[in-house]
Amino acid sequence: MLKGVSNAGLGDVGTIEEFIVNASKYGFESVDTSGNELVHWVEEIGLEEAQAFLRKYNIQIGAIGLSVEWRREEEEFKTGLSSFIREAEVASALGCRLCATYILPSTDYPPAAFMARAVRRFRTCAVILNEYDMKFGLEFVGPHHLRTTWKYPFIWTMSETIDLIEAIGKSNVGLLIDAYHCYTTGLDFAELNQLDVKKIVHVHINDAKSIPVSEVLDHDRLYPGEGVINLVKLLKQLQSIGYQGSITQEVLTQIPEDQESEQLWVKTSNAYDALFKQIEC
Repeated sequence: MLKGVSNAGLGDVGTIEEFIVNASKYGFESVDTSGNELVHWVEEIGLEEAQAFLRKYNIQIGAIGLSVEWRREEEEFKTGLSSFIREAEVASALGCRLCATYILPSTDYPPAAFMARAVRRFRTCAVILNEYDMKFGLEFVGPHHLRTTWKYPFIWTMSETIDLIEAIGKSNVGLLIDAYHCYTTGLDFAELNQLDVKKIVHVHINDAKSIPVSEVLDHDRLYPGEGVINLVKLLKQLQSIGYQGSITQEVLTQIPEDQESEQLWVKTSNAYDALFKQIEC
């Protein structure tokens, strides 16, 4: 398994090159970023230079986010596809093999129609990504407060997301497992044994406060090892079923972290060292 980071929980990570340099410096192996940032980077320095930079620092691009707007009106979705195709092309050329998006657990759209549109649009995105040898990760979102933020309930469990993936019907679509969302939906990590490991395409880790699960807020996360989620059990379970992808920190907070970016890198690096030491025993 690869030690990975996103910019969530690291403060101002600077340019993509500064992000890569610091990831390497603090012992990480992959970074998650946006496709748009990769496109601008390649346009600025050239594809070969960007590829060489990643090799120099021994860093992989773990995942990019889905930039096309799939939740709203059809014209907006269609308009975003050309940029999305370019992002997939560049990301793939840089060795990235994953694009991911999250699915909120409620919606203002009538859920049947919203589901039908989501399946069709996700299938379109999956077909595009497959052309660039990329997988498509779908992340269920668990915190209780988001289940009633909008008018209608929608998807918020792993099993429901698996049903959605099966409806999409493309072999390159899989699960993004996030420790926080597993915790807020009451998922027993042992349930991962039921999955074909090929269907787990990415993993986020973070931690939760010791408060009732129903009161846990999405943007109030802790750093790995600071809370009550059994991350050792999660990683051992993933290890036991043969997962070899990125384990990427994603710490969303309500207020800006008051520590300097360097302190946050150190905190994150130390947390990973402690966590991975336990799963290597």
